[in-house]
Amino acid sequence: MTKELILGLDIGTSSVRAALYDMRGDLIPKTLVKNERTLTATHDGGAEIDAGTALIQILASVSDVLSIYQDEAAEIAYLATSSFWHSLVGVDTNGNPTTKVFGWADTRSRKYTERLEARFDESAIHDRTGARFHSSFWPAKLLWLRTEFPDVFARTARWLSFSDFVALNLFGEAATSVSMASGTGLLDLRTCSWDDKLLKFLKLRPEQLPTLPEDKQTFRLSKKFAKRWPRLKSAECFPAIADGAANNIGAGCVTRSKAALMIGTSGAMRVAYRGEPPAKIPPGLWCYRIDRKRVIMGGALSDGGGLYRWMKDNLRLGKDDDVEREIAKREPAAHGLSVMPFFAGERSTGYHENAVGSILGLRSSSDTIDIVQAALESIAYRFADIFDQLNGLTRIKNIIASGGALRESPVWTQMIADVLGRDLTLPDTREASMRGAVLLALETTGRINKIEDVPTPSGKKFSADKSRKAVYSAARKRHRETYKLLIDRET
Repeated sequence: MTKELILGLDIGTSSVRAALYDMRGDLIPKTLVKNERTLTATHDGGAEIDAGTALIQILASVSDVLSIYQDEAAEIAYLATSSFWHSLVGVDTNGNPTTKVFGWADTRSRKYTERLEARFDESAIHDRTGARFHSSFWPAKLLWLRTEFPDVFARTARWLSFSDFVALNLFGEAATSVSMASGTGLLDLRTCSWDDKLLKFLKLRPEQLPTLPEDKQTFRLSKKFAKRWPRLKSAECFPAIADGAANNIGAGCVTRSKAALMIGTSGAMRVAYRGEPPAKIPPGLWCYRIDRKRVIMGGALSDGGGLYRWMKDNLRLGKDDDVEREIAKREPAAHGLSVMPFFAGERSTGYHENAVGSILGLRSSSDTIDIVQAALESIAYRFADIFDQLNGLTRIKNIIASGGALRESPVWTQMIADVLGRDLTLPDTREASMRGAVLLALETTGRINKIEDVPTPSGKKFSADKSRKAVYSAARKRHRETYKLLIDRET
């Protein structure tokens, strides 16, 4: 009997991962490959990568997996992909890139949010598309490109997410999932179609954007890639879903009572459920789609593990274990410092385009561990703001943590539990986003009944310390006051 497998692919901003899974959604041992990469940061706020270079990394990852697993009796029946949200790349009529791939952290379009705010009722747009006016989304980026690079805009035939560009190359069609489309800021969440009013303002037609196939529609590799990878020539390929949505699925958080808290380079807290978006979306949160039956809602932080790594590198802190032990010995929030964790800008909950990082309260007695501890605590406070808005919409009973930054820092994970005053579980499952894409594909094909029935993986529990919660509540209040003074000046 032929053994069927599914190839999982996770396209991240900092790496590309690929692996093989069985029909239960379990990873086949020793098939995981990982290729590191980084987006180029520019002094004017850019965060970009060359589309061709990024595509080559993906092709190499697929080839690496196929070279590792040589069981000819196994059939690779499906390809399921997760990809980073909010990217934008232009292509010409031949499918060649006309721009770099702009990532969510690219803030060069930030001044154009003011023009959008002047033209539209932002609250109404937010409730319709789930996205605020912000440089991480397409409306501001497209307005920036149309205004400042008119020649590039004119010769661009279609505007795509990077995963759509991958689909165009692999399948010959620029098809996107409603999951990826919902992260652009241009999709009407209720009709699952492109927003007419925004497109008209941006002088775009629907055919200049990727197509929106039904959730069950799959694609086959083009002749070129079927010849390159003959073991994939019969595979049914699903359009990529967003990594945040996939992460919730992989972490077993697809009901209203479970929140997924993830810290990788950036951070996010999300609740996913079967149903429709709320009529009124809280101003500090976003709302996107997993598919046409489910939505996902939450907040995202531009700074997460990336800020911790920046601190380690630039403060020359030494071994990670030594840093963790030193922080663990210290009292919570006793350093007297306030850190605004916006080194990569702000998204949730204030969405201030010009927010920057800062460290306040430094004294001659302050040391590097004080600074790092204050930075980690400040990110925990931002998560608490997201949690408060989410919990006001749906009662959250369980919080499931994931992400490489938390796995590497149990001290930080415990700190977040104490700030929230909630227990956290850090499951043993790795590669939650890739696993989530695989599980959704298996549900779509009928191989599993419902992703809601897949049990949340077991893991290490971090119990909140109530005495520390009280200390952090006072510190969080000071953090909010500093935020209003430095960032939220207009309120």
